[in-house]
Amino acid sequence: MSSAARTWWKEAVVYQIWPRSFQDSNHDGIGDLPGITQRLPYLAQLGINVIWLCPMFSSPNDDMGYDISDYQGIMDEFGTMEDFDTLVETAHSLGIKILLDIVVNHTSDEHEWFKQSRSSRENPYRDYYYWRDSSGIDEDGNPLPPNNWGSEFGGRAWEYDEHTDQWYLHIFSKKQPDLNWENEKVREEIYTMINWWLDKGLDGFRLDAINIISKPEGLPDDPNIDFDKHGSSIPFVVKNGTKVHQWMHELNLKTAANYDVMTVGEMSQTSAEDAVQFAGFDTEELNMIFHFEHMGVDTDPTTGMGKWSIKPYDLVDLKEVLNTWQTTLQGRAWGSLYWNNHDQPRLISRFGDDSPQWRVLSGKMLATTLHGMQGTPYIYQGEEFGMTNVQFEEINDYRDLDSLNLYEDMVVERGNLSHDECMELIYAKGRDNARTPVQWDASDNAGFSAVEPWIKLNPNYREINAASALEDQHSLFYHYQKLIQLRRGELKDLLVYADFVPLDVEDAQVYAYERHAQDGSKLLVISNFTDQQLTREYGLLDQGELVLSNYEDDMRQTLRPYESKMYRVNAL
Repeated sequence: MSSAARTWWKEAVVYQIWPRSFQDSNHDGIGDLPGITQRLPYLAQLGINVIWLCPMFSSPNDDMGYDISDYQGIMDEFGTMEDFDTLVETAHSLGIKILLDIVVNHTSDEHEWFKQSRSSRENPYRDYYYWRDSSGIDEDGNPLPPNNWGSEFGGRAWEYDEHTDQWYLHIFSKKQPDLNWENEKVREEIYTMINWWLDKGLDGFRLDAINIISKPEGLPDDPNIDFDKHGSSIPFVVKNGTKVHQWMHELNLKTAANYDVMTVGEMSQTSAEDAVQFAGFDTEELNMIFHFEHMGVDTDPTTGMGKWSIKPYDLVDLKEVLNTWQTTLQGRAWGSLYWNNHDQPRLISRFGDDSPQWRVLSGKMLATTLHGMQGTPYIYQGEEFGMTNVQFEEINDYRDLDSLNLYEDMVVERGNLSHDECMELIYAKGRDNARTPVQWDASDNAGFSAVEPWIKLNPNYREINAASALEDQHSLFYHYQKLIQLRRGELKDLLVYADFVPLDVEDAQVYAYERHAQDGSKLLVISNFTDQQLTREYGLLDQGELVLSNYEDDMRQTLRPYESKMYRVNAL
């Protein structure tokens, strides 16, 4: 396969749904599968043709569904398998495919495999997980963990089990024990489960945290861990392990390769060159990956606080990351395009300007910038009409385990941060920014539910909601709709398959690039990332036909605040 080889998943536009906060249909304050089915006509109107559905499997919800207790069951709060089948059937009737989010680095500690595994050292399921002896005892006679690895959610990555006098590994919550992929039986169980879903008519899957499944031999200490600071990051030594490509190839050959489906892997601390192997056109692993490099441009790595450090992002840094991924993958592998998701702050609050004056304009600018690149674009629920970050005053109003652990660690236990200092970090980087209910209209509970939702609404829902966006022909919604129409229609060759050529990489105010198609046609995309009026000269400006703008007129070389324009130059 080459970059020019045409496939439906390259041409797709994906919409991510986090079910708990999308639409409540049975009046319990929690989003569910029938609620998603209810809103499918809205998504069809937007024009997307793939839904990435975050986990809806049976789960005790320690980490909002990313702790699965039964891979072939539906979470009680979300509905039944019949509801799921109805969702898939209805989506397919509207030309929308369904991509499932599958977590196979770990399970819930309430999964039957783990219940069996922890029952005794001799149990046949013992080796389905990582169990290790203590490394010694401390001065008080307490057992010490097998190594110094830290959990992504803070604290140690090991939990002691008195019953069997061993520790089990959990890179995330202690209720999310890591599966042992070294065990062939584990891998076969996973492949059988994935095929079961594909046989039900699923159109693909997203693999959560998949590049940490291969742990280093001997499980050595991680020299990067610093527990004097908030050590909340996946141990560097478990990223992209020695067997991960072998297992990704095996997974593909035993599952996706036998179906016409789409696969994407979530991979932190993965470079563009790494992605060429994971998502290469001839490597037979995955169709594409999610990387996080651009998600770190507003993070200060010197603090040791991981994502919880804040600094203003520099457009030159952002461009360097995105341009590198575009040019490195070009002709060798396929990429994914996203600005936000269920784990990240809201797009406009982070990279744009969420003030009333500029929210819509900056949102349109950011959408054009991303959708003009090569790769498969993803839209996160509410992004299409401009939902923003939320600022609850009390920590008790938050539900995300990651944020709650930060507060407990840094405010309650250590006293390293004041309440206000910690809340500022959560306001900027907390995952609940993306998890407040979708703001459908200005009615009570924003049309999400007839009762109080499981988490508070963003108070701005009466001004920012889907209904008001649909009533305004100049809204952000219709800008996304136009971008999707161009990508799937008249500009398909340029937006999907043409080469990416960066321009003026050191410009700290404007992001500009070109797309060059094999037939000689070209596309010029220009985005002003500031609230200032600027002037810029580009060679294609005088030749190009304006095909999309977030202003109603065109001043060519003059770029108004947050102005974004797309020009087409036809082949000679």
